[in-house]
Amino acid sequence: MDHFLRKASFSSGSKSIVRIIAIGAASAGLLYLSNNPDSTTVKLSIPTILRKHLPFQGHPSFVSSDHWQFGKFPLFLSRVDPALAGDVAKGAPVAVGDGGKPSCGCLGRDFIANAAAKVAPAVVNLSVQQDLYGFTTVRSMCSGTIIDADGTILTCAHGVVDSQGRQLTTKGKIDVTLQDGRTFEGTVINSDLHSDIAIVKIKSKTPLPTAKLGSSSKLRPGDWVIAMGTPLSLQNTVTAGIVSCVDRKSSDLGLGGMRREYLQTDCAINAGNSGGPLVNIDGEIVGVNIMKVAAADGLSFSIPIDSVSKIIEHFKKSGRVIRPWLGLKMLDLNELIISQLKERDAKFPEVEKGILVPMVTPGSPADRAGFHPGDVVIEFDGKPVQSIKEIVEIMDDRIGKPLNVAVKRANNEVVKLTVIPEEANPDM
Repeated sequence: MDHFLRKASFSSGSKSIVRIIAIGAASAGLLYLSNNPDSTTVKLSIPTILRKHLPFQGHPSFVSSDHWQFGKFPLFLSRVDPALAGDVAKGAPVAVGDGGKPSCGCLGRDFIANAAAKVAPAVVNLSVQQDLYGFTTVRSMCSGTIIDADGTILTCAHGVVDSQGRQLTTKGKIDVTLQDGRTFEGTVINSDLHSDIAIVKIKSKTPLPTAKLGSSSKLRPGDWVIAMGTPLSLQNTVTAGIVSCVDRKSSDLGLGGMRREYLQTDCAINAGNSGGPLVNIDGEIVGVNIMKVAAADGLSFSIPIDSVSKIIEHFKKSGRVIRPWLGLKMLDLNELIISQLKERDAKFPEVEKGILVPMVTPGSPADRAGFHPGDVVIEFDGKPVQSIKEIVEIMDDRIGKPLNVAVKRANNEVVKLTVIPEEANPDM
């Protein structure tokens, strides 16, 4: 660039090309230079948002222009990537200055602080105390979020309840501390150890701050997220990171029992963060922080807020979470798995998608309905299905109600079955 500027001479009118090149370089634009005996050609790619600042006279739309002449320098301007232009037009996250107006198609330096500020007042510290031989001791400490102005707090079950067989009991007196210093005594209203979600309630005569629930289904690996809570008794702690995986299965983590899915992030969380919110850059709760891998850094896990919302609905409807049980071990199929299974067995059914049944529990509802290992479920309750998640959503809390299922077997035999789900054993 220095060599080019030294070699080139400009008239006073054409010196504006220096400004153009400077803008392109400063904005990560791409510069191409070619020399021949007759002319020098400059090609420059510049983001759309900056083109309005370029010194063109008499041209109403620089964005739509492809070629401009400056003295002896023909200047070719490549159009911006349509995807980028679309993102800007649709209101993608933008930097915000003092005036609060978008200034470019990127995130501002305070986007994390702005998102955290929306949720922080509603984040609480829950301290569970117990009297032992006349001494008050703290049994556990966790975080939570006020999600309703009536004092409803969303938190983790393992922080506030004990399991004694099938009975859940409160660990002790729950002291709830808000960011503004107010303290309340909390009461556990609902809890579910399988999902590790609990609802605690406080009563206040003055208004309570609340946080908004977002949607975890919109998250993608690489999205920014913020973990908030009270790690190691350090209240009002904020850490940030990205989403590493949106559907980390419990089996991937070596956890037994029923199938669960988690959001994996690299946010720093520690003891005391459990129950606190995972927040997106819009200041909405997208997960509940629940655990980390102790022997590693950057491996933290949260319950997706979409799953939490369904659990809350169960609490409101039945006071507990009702889970149907079929007695099937299932596996989502994709092209690669199907291809591998066909190589092993030429009789494997011709399917593009579906759910493979590798195992059927003896004596289970599925066993009684006639399921066989090797079946591929293609329809459930009369609806085409391609994933276990779809089956779970269809069953919802339908206990004791017949469901019609279509499976494909070896040599493409289609079999119609009727299965009646039972309620799952909470100890499973």
